[in-house]
Amino acid sequence: MIKVNDVAIAESAIHEEMQYHPADSQRQAMLKAAETLVIGEILRQRASHLGIDVADSHEQAGQNDFIEQLMAQDIDLPYASDEECHHYFDKNRQRFSTSPLLELRHILLAADPQDEVQRADSQTLADSLLLKLRGGADFAELAKQYSACPSKNTAGSLGQISAGQTVPEFERQVFAAEPGLLPAAIESRYGFHLVYIDRKIAGKPLDYPQVEARIRQYLNERVKAKATAHYIQSLIQETRLEGFDFSLSDSPLMQ
Repeated sequence: MIKVNDVAIAESAIHEEMQYHPADSQRQAMLKAAETLVIGEILRQRASHLGIDVADSHEQAGQNDFIEQLMAQDIDLPYASDEECHHYFDKNRQRFSTSPLLELRHILLAADPQDEVQRADSQTLADSLLLKLRGGADFAELAKQYSACPSKNTAGSLGQISAGQTVPEFERQVFAAEPGLLPAAIESRYGFHLVYIDRKIAGKPLDYPQVEARIRQYLNERVKAKATAHYIQSLIQETRLEGFDFSLSDSPLMQ
C-alpha cells in the first residue's frame, strides 16, 4: 500500500489511472500511474496546508485550478528579462525566419495505414515507378496513371507549399530535401509519395520585434517548468512516503 503522509492511495485508483499512461509494460504503466497519484496527493496536501480549496481537486478542472493557485502562491517565478530575450535571439537567429516555400510535384500511391498488404504493394509499386522516373519516364504521365491525388490532373503539381500545409511526416522529408527527384518514396498516413521538387525558396530572416513575444513566452515556460520540477522535488523530500520509490521512476522530474 502507498501512503503519502499517512494518506493511502488505493490500488484501484492506480489501476484506473493506468489507462492514461501507455507504456512498454504493465509495470511501467503502473509506476507512472502511481507517481502521478503520489505527486497529486503531495500537491493537494501542500495546497490544503496553505488554505487553498482542494475540495473538487479530484476532478481534472478542479485539479488544474488548485495547482495554478498553489504555484502562484508558493513559487516565486522569475521572468525573462529584455536582455535575456535579446541574447537568445542573437544566439539562435537561424531559428527565426519565415517558412521556406517549395514548388513540387508528387505521385501518391494510396494505402490504408491499417492494411499491411496494401501498404507493402504500394511500396513495391513506388520502388518500381521510381526506377522508371530515374530512367527518364515522364512524371506527368505516371502521375495521371497512378496517383490517387487530385493533383494527377495537373501533372502531380501541388503548387507552392509552406510549412503547416501538409502532414508532418511528409513535411519533415520534403523541407529537408534539395530540388530534384527525391531518392526514395516518402511514407505518410496516406500511402507512399514520389516527389519531385522543382524549386526551393529559402525563408526570410525575421527581425527581433517580430519574434520577441514568442521568445519571451518560450523562455518563461522553460523557467516555469524547471522551477516546478525543483518545487515538486523539494516537496517530495519533505514527505513521509511509504510503498513507492521515486528512484525507480524515469520521470524528467527525477533526473
